[in-house]
Amino acid sequence: MATPLTGVLNEVEHLFAEFLRERGQRQTPERFAVLKALYESDGHLDADTLYSQLRSGGIRVSRATVYNTLELLTECRLVERHQFGNRQAKYERAYGFRQHDHLLCLDCNEVFEFCDPRLQSVQEMVSEVLHFEINHHSLHLYGHCRRDACPNLPTAGGTRRDVRG
Repeated sequence: MATPLTGVLNEVEHLFAEFLRERGQRQTPERFAVLKALYESDGHLDADTLYSQLRSGGIRVSRATVYNTLELLTECRLVERHQFGNRQAKYERAYGFRQHDHLLCLDCNEVFEFCDPRLQSVQEMVSEVLHFEINHHSLHLYGHCRRDACPNLPTAGGTRRDVRG
């Protein structure tokens, strides 16, 4: 039985193949392995983490191939690139997934996704008032998460414990 992800993966593989064909680029198994790894991931991956995952999964791929493929996938809008502050760029799947925004914990570097339909209303109002056609938006909010797993969760005295050393 095909899962929704299987259907999306088949679609993005077809779109990527067409994109590469139109540009005279080679359709290599390594490029499609990068695409598949990103679409099977639920989160945001940087290129080095993706490279390590592929290598540990037995995929023979160079770091340069991972970086170059991420650029191609971003160009054809199958993957979205995020620059969260001055950290290494992170990538996430973009095709067939809802628009969302991000919360970033300044302590543990965790990225949380959220969706609020009111932001779409604000975007439409701004577009109308300023006579501006908006293609997409990106909202990143930075702060401190309150998860028990966060290394800098506030202590009983209200201060944040700093375990970064």
